[in-house]
Amino acid sequence: MAGRHFLQIPGPTNVPERILRAMDRAVVDHRGPDLPAVVHEAVAGLKQVFGTARGEIVLYPASGTGAWEASLVNTLSPGDHVLAFVNGHFSQLYAECARRLGLTVETVEVPWGEAVPPEQVRDRLSRDGERRYRAVLVVHNETSTGVTTDLAAVRAAIDAAGHPALYFVDVVSALGSIDLRFDEWKIDVALTGTQKGLMLPPGMAVLCAGPRALEAGERATLPRYFFDWRPVVREMQRGYFPYTPATLMLYGLREAVRMLLEEGLPNVLERHRRLAEGVRRAVTAWGLENLCARREWYSNSLTAVVVPHGVDSDAVVRAAAARLNLSLGVGLGRVKGKVFRIGHLGALNELEVLATLAGTELACTMAGVPVPLGAGVTACERYFAEQYAGTAPARPTAAKAALT
Repeated sequence: MAGRHFLQIPGPTNVPERILRAMDRAVVDHRGPDLPAVVHEAVAGLKQVFGTARGEIVLYPASGTGAWEASLVNTLSPGDHVLAFVNGHFSQLYAECARRLGLTVETVEVPWGEAVPPEQVRDRLSRDGERRYRAVLVVHNETSTGVTTDLAAVRAAIDAAGHPALYFVDVVSALGSIDLRFDEWKIDVALTGTQKGLMLPPGMAVLCAGPRALEAGERATLPRYFFDWRPVVREMQRGYFPYTPATLMLYGLREAVRMLLEEGLPNVLERHRRLAEGVRRAVTAWGLENLCARREWYSNSLTAVVVPHGVDSDAVVRAAAARLNLSLGVGLGRVKGKVFRIGHLGALNELEVLATLAGTELACTMAGVPVPLGAGVTACERYFAEQYAGTAPARPTAAKAALT
């Protein structure tokens, strides 16, 4: 199709030209003298993005799924008890990953569309008098539902229970778009992939491991070889890896963190908040519902839109792809066919959001979802105009006006 493809799924996201150009180079010697400078700058930038001074960055050529496995095999032993909070498709899969590795997983089912309740965290841990739970698994931003959990409140609940369990957080669709404070919230392992807020292609797993997790790694006995982070941490401190790394991705990663820090992390987070609110205003103007049940849980990286009963949400996604060169996210797991997802994270601005909403309105109409054409775009545009009120350039002087 003519024109550019609008990749508006909740990841992978669009890769900026600047990052593509940084990766567009001859393959380098991964044991040569040039690599340490690239690795050290990328790691230093990632630490700022994670909000840590005490955590170690660990990189693997893998996906977020590989990062799940790495978080578990490096810290736990066969039969260890894990408490997993399941409020969507990806939290369910994280728990299943732990189960497949031979861990004893106890799940707390949370309605899809809701955040992890801190009071349940405190209650379950308080009742664990024998301190069997070795880790608590939480997804920061559940990509299947568009729900963000308050990680600080979960940390407070763990502390209130006086429980020593490790605190593991999937930040795959949150890092780089939603506030994360690894040190302040005493997270032990946070994990992500490169293909979302970091604005890179898929292919690299990124973990931040705190001191307690690293210490646990010295005692853990789950089988590990490739995902053993001990040699990775040692070699990365030198600027190298104990495996053949995705060298060109490292150049892209360095450029990505440069871009985030140049914009300023507070500005990055504010941009995501602004764009997300514009999308949510559009959903309301369409007369549709956000799957997320409460405003304080709304995700700033994606919105899951509920279609009317009797409509297949996949039809909206198919129409967008076939006719408009627009990719929207399908519903996953229990909400398959009930929602479509609009991604609004990564390298994105207001004009791209407005174009995405216009395409979504057309796709809904084609799929039989009765939305008032133009209503969502107008609502979003009005919101953006309100946000920029008072920041417009000064009006021309009378002399200049006479010349126009």
